[in-house]
Amino acid sequence: MSFSSQVLQFILSGLTLGGIYALIGLGFVTTYNVTGILNFAQGEFVMLGALITVALVGLKLPILLAIVLAVLVVALIGALMERLAIYPARHASLVTVIIITIGVSISIRGLALLIWGTDPYSLPAFSTGSPLSFAGASMTPQAVWVIGTAVAVVTALFFFFERTYLGKAVRACVVNKLAARLMGISPQLMSLLAVALSAGLGAIAGIVITPITLATYDMGLMLGLKGFVAAVLGGLTSISGAVLGGFLLGVLEALGSGLISSGYKDAIAFLILVLVLFIKPSGLLGSMGSKRV
Repeated sequence: MSFSSQVLQFILSGLTLGGIYALIGLGFVTTYNVTGILNFAQGEFVMLGALITVALVGLKLPILLAIVLAVLVVALIGALMERLAIYPARHASLVTVIIITIGVSISIRGLALLIWGTDPYSLPAFSTGSPLSFAGASMTPQAVWVIGTAVAVVTALFFFFERTYLGKAVRACVVNKLAARLMGISPQLMSLLAVALSAGLGAIAGIVITPITLATYDMGLMLGLKGFVAAVLGGLTSISGAVLGGFLLGVLEALGSGLISSGYKDAIAFLILVLVLFIKPSGLLGSMGSKRV
């Protein structure tokens, strides 16, 4: 394989990773825009989506039904977390709420360890067929599913926030909670919806990547951190920024791992985070001092 083909292969692999990071980053942005908090349990929603789907498929449910049920269950878990952990601490400091979400993350991971153990689990690929080839590089059908899912989710979120009454109600709470309350919109209900929605996004990310990487009880830890880096890279206030940040992070990580050393794979994400915080804290598409969906 020529050098150009190798670089293209790394880029295609990076786009696959980037699709996952983008979905997780979208969860961070959705929660932060409405509630103003950083939910570091987002990675555990990724893990729960994957393992619950595996469990449901093991019960002989059709995979499509298993996916839908898993996303709904994880969204419900996210809603319960918001009501039982985040909402009671709504008047606490930001650091306190972040620590609460970290505690929830550790608790969920421990519970998953008790239920599923340390074994890796797999899901069948969503479609069969030979890898797609392009200029000496190839991409598996499941990788196409990952990228396609990320694009579809972004499109659906755009339609939800721009074209539906409920989405506009969420945006109103982002712009001015007091004015939204005066218009009959409940910021508390919108907060509940935002966390549940972000949990569902995490679950989708975990499900589509499992046929490629397998699912384990601790998979959410690193994926959640990288999704956070993607959100910060693009701008915590921007949905399009989270998508851009996710794909950019995935490509840079794949290129660094392939051209330099795989040992730097995880370090690259955090090096990018440090650079962004130093050079442009608002991210590529974010705005300092404002919050936008």
